[in-house]
Amino acid sequence: MHKTIKKIFKYTSYVLLSFLVILIAGVCYLYFSADMLTPKHEPGIIMTKVSHADTTTMIPAEVLYNDTLDLRYYDGNFLRHSESGLWELFVKGDAFQRGEAIGKLSSDLLHYQEKVFVDQIREIVPSDSYLKFLRFFIVLFNRHLGENVLEEYRDEIYGISLSCTHEYDFIGTPYERQLNYHSAHDLGHAMQDYMLVGCSSFATWRTQSADSSLLIGRNFDFYVGDAFAENKQVAFYTPDQGYKFASVGWPGMIGVLSGMNETGLTVTINAAKSAVPTGSATPISILTREILQYASTIDEAFAIAKKRKTFVSESILIGSAKDGKAAIIEKSPEKTVLFKGKKEADRLICTNHYQSKEFSKDERNMENIRTSDSPYRFARLKELINENLPIDASKAASILRNHKGLQDADLGLANEMAINQFIAHHSVIFQPEKRLMWVSTSPWQCGKYVAYDLNKIFNDTINLQHEIYSSNLTIPADEFAETPEFQHLLTYKKLTPLLLKKIRKKEKIEEHVLKTYEASNPSLYYVYEVMGNYYEAMQQPQQAIVYWQKALKKPIPKLQEKERIQQKIQKQSKDGKES
Repeated sequence: MHKTIKKIFKYTSYVLLSFLVILIAGVCYLYFSADMLTPKHEPGIIMTKVSHADTTTMIPAEVLYNDTLDLRYYDGNFLRHSESGLWELFVKGDAFQRGEAIGKLSSDLLHYQEKVFVDQIREIVPSDSYLKFLRFFIVLFNRHLGENVLEEYRDEIYGISLSCTHEYDFIGTPYERQLNYHSAHDLGHAMQDYMLVGCSSFATWRTQSADSSLLIGRNFDFYVGDAFAENKQVAFYTPDQGYKFASVGWPGMIGVLSGMNETGLTVTINAAKSAVPTGSATPISILTREILQYASTIDEAFAIAKKRKTFVSESILIGSAKDGKAAIIEKSPEKTVLFKGKKEADRLICTNHYQSKEFSKDERNMENIRTSDSPYRFARLKELINENLPIDASKAASILRNHKGLQDADLGLANEMAINQFIAHHSVIFQPEKRLMWVSTSPWQCGKYVAYDLNKIFNDTINLQHEIYSSNLTIPADEFAETPEFQHLLTYKKLTPLLLKKIRKKEKIEEHVLKTYEASNPSLYYVYEVMGNYYEAMQQPQQAIVYWQKALKKPIPKLQEKERIQQKIQKQSKDGKES
């Protein structure tokens, strides 16, 4: 009997060991066979004429700077820093030429953007060992990413990568990193339950708009720290194929988050509830780039969307000057649906859940509607539009800036239930039929909205010594930014990360700091949750419970956040009884 058991144990060990060896070999094969399809272009050497008296010399062209304006030239392309704080990029040519020019013009900005992004990752994953594992995981996960990105966009990304730093080569080559960064939006909202991606948008036309033309407003609430949003960029593209277009993002981002092309087609994206993806597909911003560059109508945009498989679920709000209205492409990894809304409504509202019949019984979407703040923001947008009819650009800005709840309820500042959560990377208003787009300036959507007239920008010779936005159409900064309440908000934003760091380290916080923090945003539930967490860390459970109970009396965006606080109270109450 004893020998039989030994034999069973022995052979079982062999089987498990063999399985482990096969598994490791398989993972290693997947890792080392990963191919991002790195393009093979050679950097171009651009020659320029330099005259010396009666002779002319040909030398390699460099990026030329005008220090006064921070105006940069390279091979007929340029980058300028507007007095508004926005960077304005103009590029033309084929894909590699565009990418190489972008890299040459913005190498310092690319380095800064990558640094703040990696620093933010280090905040979440401080261990070098875990970072190396994260790299291993990303390589495995995105091993076929190159196959899911059109060659044109791989070439453009490769051109940019030639000017990127080698400081982060432990993550991947510059090209691999830049390609992977274009899927950061997708992975972020899939793996973090889109806590960092909670956008709100709307469109009105005919009876709902002041001049009867199509008008679209959107907040892009993608938050990776304030430093990440420091260098907002408006890029104007004249590609050798497809339509000219303008896009709002950050240096190095060739995908489209919010944009309009020369035909008056607009694209904005809103994350929807997704399962954690199991493998790479086309990043949503690359899909929307393709739509903006190659579509002029809603039907053409829908046809492109159906061709591509994406990582995650997303609502793509398409506005079309040719169609005179908007529609929403609701896309998941499994299906693609065109939602047009009610024919007589002359409006569409888009937050972070699906509205079509095809998705009405989708389990993830139903859970999203039941547990998230998306339906609340949807209802608030509906309320604000009704209160402001007919909508013009100024009214659209006031809607996008609104930080109150339904019936003007006080949610506390920076609540995810509000349209304005004070985290927006950018906010944009489009009038497609007039080819006008207004882009917000810092902070968030509280600064002025500057207007770009694409008719002038794409058809006229631009005087680089003057501002290129249409100053007569500027929407003034939000008056709220001049109030004491706004200063309190800045105090809250400054103190929250400091308190969280102290709590993690279980370090004592001075009483006056705690009082200042509590007074900075007294209507926001999260203030009281953080205070409760602090007293828990200081082993003062009764005081912690008092603050958590205060938190539960405030408006809380998501069901899971409410349940999280309730579980803390139950745990501390149970531990107190047992002790």
